[in-house]
Amino acid sequence: MRDIITIGLPSKGRLKEKAKSYFENLGLKILNSNKERNYFGEIENKPNLKIIYLHAKEIIQRLGDGTLDIGISGLDLLNESKKTLRDKILIEKKLDFGYANLVIAVPDDWIDVQTIADLEEVSFDIRSKRNTRLRVATKYPNLTNNFLISKGVTQYKLISSLGATETYPFIGSSEIITDITSSGKTLEDNNLRVVKDGVILQSCACLLLAKKVKKRINNFLNNLKI
Repeated sequence: MRDIITIGLPSKGRLKEKAKSYFENLGLKILNSNKERNYFGEIENKPNLKIIYLHAKEIIQRLGDGTLDIGISGLDLLNESKKTLRDKILIEKKLDFGYANLVIAVPDDWIDVQTIADLEEVSFDIRSKRNTRLRVATKYPNLTNNFLISKGVTQYKLISSLGATETYPFIGSSEIITDITSSGKTLEDNNLRVVKDGVILQSCACLLLAKKVKKRINNFLNNLKI
């Protein structure tokens, strides 16, 4: 029986195309089904390699539970995951694409808030005047929480964002946000700006391995000279 190696690639967008190009540059030509919604692919002349297209976040989950051997996903999604999951995954290589920053952004008209220290002052002001905490909308609660605590910000609460986080301060759902951004244009277009010391994480795409398969697929990795 062939020793099958399963590879998870992002299922859409620029990250999908860059991930496919990465493997093709290593001499692995990906063959896709003609069916528009097929989530499986193969690699030419490599019958033991199987491609599965998944959401970038699910790739992290599947590497953790062992249903994927190799995957490409974002450092931000890996670091946001629970430690018990991260401990099962190895970063084999940081790749030269998928660059983005997870940042803290405030409305443009918060002219007195330029740094995290200013944010702490505002949070105490909100607490004393409204008897409530500074609300921070985010899809990254773990990274956001760890960062704010490390900077000494205490008077806040996290609001889970279900999408279009940039709108939250303007519809009354939060005061500020944390979000992932590559160019900053979406923040700028929505009247938000990053505080000067508000970069939580500099992210990129990574080649990831399920830790328990490292020895089994070592020859494959060495042959590719990854």
